[in-house]
Formats: sequence, structure tokens, C-alpha cells
Amino acid sequence: MDLDELDLALLAGLQNNARQTNRDLAEAVGVAPSTSLERVRSLRQRGVIRGYHADVDLQALGRGVQALVAVRIRPPSRQNIEAFREWVAQLPETVGVFVVSGGDDFLVHVAVPNTDGLYGFVIDRLTERPEVADVRTSVVYEHRRVRVLAPLEAE
Repeated sequence: MDLDELDLALLAGLQNNARQTNRDLAEAVGVAPSTSLERVRSLRQRGVIRGYHADVDLQALGRGVQALVAVRIRPPSRQNIEAFREWVAQLPETVGVFVVSGGDDFLVHVAVPNTDGLYGFVIDRLTERPEVADVRTSVVYEHRRVRVLAPLEAE
């Protein structure tokens, strides 16, 4: 997808603060508000901007413990992979699901109230599934997220 310097500047501004007014965004990148509005509309229509979200503190939601849970599925059929992906994504503890290559089939990012909640998630939920062959859990001590992303050139 072709993104020019103005598109990238608008994207950076919105990633920094999606709640700013169009007038403030336009001023920050040095264009007229009408230009900013039209370019942002185009970015949405092209699927570059997929939505606007609130960044919520998991601790404030009573989810003070986070973990990445590696899951291996056996047999690794399309049906088992897709069924597990849909099932685990709808669990209330799940923050995100990654389908991965290598020794594991999934990395599941979970956030729970405490280590008892994590133990219950792994033992009572994941291992009850017959297709789950192996589970490895890594507790997350700290999570830092890059707020503004820019395109990278393929090498």
C-alpha cells in the first residue's frame, strides 16, 4: 500500500492521540483541515486505519497478572487449529491470540486477577480440551508497547 509523507504524519499523529480534533491534527502536520479530513477518510476507506480504541489499564480491571501461554495442538489439522482459535479467543481471560509456527501452534495472551486465576485458566480451561497436547506458561513481568508504528521496507 502506498503511503506518502502526509499519510505517515497523519498516522503518527492519530496513533499518538486519536481523540484530537481534525483541526489540531491538521495544524500539527501543517495542512488545511479539509486536506487532513479527506486524507484520514481515505486511510479509513483503504483499511489502513481500522478503528480507534481506548487503552485500558488491565490492573484497573482486576487483571493484575498477565501471561503468554504457548499451546501445542495434536493432531495439527485445520479443523482443530481453527476450532481452538475460535474457542480460546472468546474466553474472558484472553487478551490476544497469535497463531504461530515452530514448536507451538498458539501463543495466548491472558490477563487474570492473580496466579490462582492463571492456574485455573491453564488447568481447568486449556487442558480440558482434547486437542491440547502441551501447554507452557510464561508470566509477564512488564509489557511495553510501541505507540507509533511506521512502515518498514522489505529487504
